[in-house]
Amino acid sequence: MRRNLDQRLHRQQSQAICRHLSKLPMLLKSQHIALYLSNDGEVNLYPLLTYLTDIGKNCYLPCLAPHRQRRLWFAPYRPGDRLTPNRFAIPEPRVSVRAMRTAQRVDLILMPLVAFDQLGNRLGMGGGYYDRSLAFLQQRQHWRRPRLMGTAFELQRLPLLPVAKWDIPMHALCTERGVLQFHK
Repeated sequence: MRRNLDQRLHRQQSQAICRHLSKLPMLLKSQHIALYLSNDGEVNLYPLLTYLTDIGKNCYLPCLAPHRQRRLWFAPYRPGDRLTPNRFAIPEPRVSVRAMRTAQRVDLILMPLVAFDQLGNRLGMGGGYYDRSLAFLQQRQHWRRPRLMGTAFELQRLPLLPVAKWDIPMHALCTERGVLQFHK
């Protein structure tokens, strides 16, 4: 359904999501923010990325971790920086490994998803990259960062998703209708 969304509607709903996010205290208080570039019908966050860099935030894009660890690291990115396709043909910033950050060193991660439920569970693309990259959060009872926020269209909402022990829930989610906060 996400892939088949009319282009005009996709653009309008993506813009609405970016507007909601741009006013969100969780986002405005964060200095190091990971986003993603839209792929496969995902919410287009590029206008938000431009806004965040304009107001002095440090923005990052997910990259496949070196040495095929099946994890994500986050590379600094500003609009216009060079990108190179990774092995899945997803564009990544061209930076040295030393410039990248692990999830522990990011304040907020905006994550794409295939589906979500009212409890803050997300269904990703099935590779488990975000879950493996955020597995350290399962060991913490109280944690401040990174905060996890999904971005999706309302049509991706399901009543309840199955949850595996390795699934990492979100703190919040933003759709074209607004922000949902989840309390665990």
